[in-house]
Amino acid sequence: MIRLYDTAQQEVVPLTLRDPGKVSIYACGPTVYGPPHLGHGRMVLVFDVVRRFLEWSGLEVTFVSNITDIDDKIIERAINEGRDSSDIAVKCESIWWEAMDRLDVLRPDETPHATAYVDDMVALIRRLVDSDQAYVTSDGVYLSVEGIDGYGLLAHQTLDQLREGGGDREIVGTEKRHQADFALWKFAKEGEPSWPSPWGEGRPGWHTECVVMSLDLLGEGFDLHAGGLDLTFPHHENERAQAIADGKTFSTHWMHNGFVEMDGEKMSKSLGNVRNLLDLTEEYDARAYRLLILRSHYRSPMEVTDVTLRDAEAALERLDAFARRTSDLDGSVDDKIIADFTELMSNDFDSAGSVDLMFRQVREGNTALDAGDTTTGGAAAAAVREIAGALGLRLIEDAEAAPAEIVALAQARTDARAAKDFARADELRDELTAAGWSVEDSADGPVLRPLG
Repeated sequence: MIRLYDTAQQEVVPLTLRDPGKVSIYACGPTVYGPPHLGHGRMVLVFDVVRRFLEWSGLEVTFVSNITDIDDKIIERAINEGRDSSDIAVKCESIWWEAMDRLDVLRPDETPHATAYVDDMVALIRRLVDSDQAYVTSDGVYLSVEGIDGYGLLAHQTLDQLREGGGDREIVGTEKRHQADFALWKFAKEGEPSWPSPWGEGRPGWHTECVVMSLDLLGEGFDLHAGGLDLTFPHHENERAQAIADGKTFSTHWMHNGFVEMDGEKMSKSLGNVRNLLDLTEEYDARAYRLLILRSHYRSPMEVTDVTLRDAEAALERLDAFARRTSDLDGSVDDKIIADFTELMSNDFDSAGSVDLMFRQVREGNTALDAGDTTTGGAAAAAVREIAGALGLRLIEDAEAAPAEIVALAQARTDARAAKDFARADELRDELTAAGWSVEDSADGPVLRPLG
């Protein structure tokens, strides 16, 4: 039985499925106005692992993740750069998928775009206005949250405790009936992209986009709504509110991953410590970020530094080396190992415990092979491959030989470090990175791996 921490219930509960043997998941995708950062990377990797494990367990998964291509931030960038907002969205979306491919993230089964659902959003808003659940002001159409049963469930606060504004991405109007009411439709300003509606030209609110797309593709009572912890309120709360107001049954479970931290502080644009995901995959083995995420429990804050990334790369080399050493061995996975892995991941997706189990097999396998025991070594190798595959962690068994000039640069760096000329050593590392290679130090000398 698979159990997960449900944000709404605030406890670990059994995963309840609408349709036996099938899992329907909606994960909030990117707003495409800039390159993806490490926070995006953690979210998609966490739920890529969840998806892969569910499929490995024999469940049929339908995974939907949207593209928000209508948003204030896209419009703002387009205006500042004198470009069309659709041009911004298309180019940033292509960068998003490039990053996802580098991380070996499975593509969603469906990737709905907000621009394709505007008519459906207008229809929803019309129903809410007609039923007096929403009202029109001079700057848009708002949902009245006072009539929503259990509003504040995901935030675990009462309506009176919630902050003013409902978390809209821009300053909202002063004609709202309640401070927490939020925009369903925003009237367009001059020069902004807009769509027709019964109330005037404008565009849908962010929260309306996801509720319409998720219910259209997954249907009422879909199993799991996923996203980063920062989306719990207001975004997910306000999705849920619209579904309730429209008389719809929304997601059964809510699952959120924790924040990424840089030097002990939450990564955020206001602090100026946001790190570009593509830049990271240029500098480090892209698999290192997946391993770093796997080593942390998905609900806990995760520290990302050059030290933790290099440590993850070194751990990857141990995995790859074991895979290379055992590439010619045949072996069957011990049922006990598979049972242990299944139990760990079924208990709120304990990937950290699963990684420990995998590396224990590496150690035991190497010990067995050193003693000439290929049977035990082969069984350990089979277990490592099975676990790594279930977690989406690709192992590299065929080492790519580094060109002579790259080997020479790595050796020069080692010599510079031995001479304590660390400035020169850093310069040589940068040269190696620019040439497409990472280098790590080991007892046997520098270890070179191609980037990406």
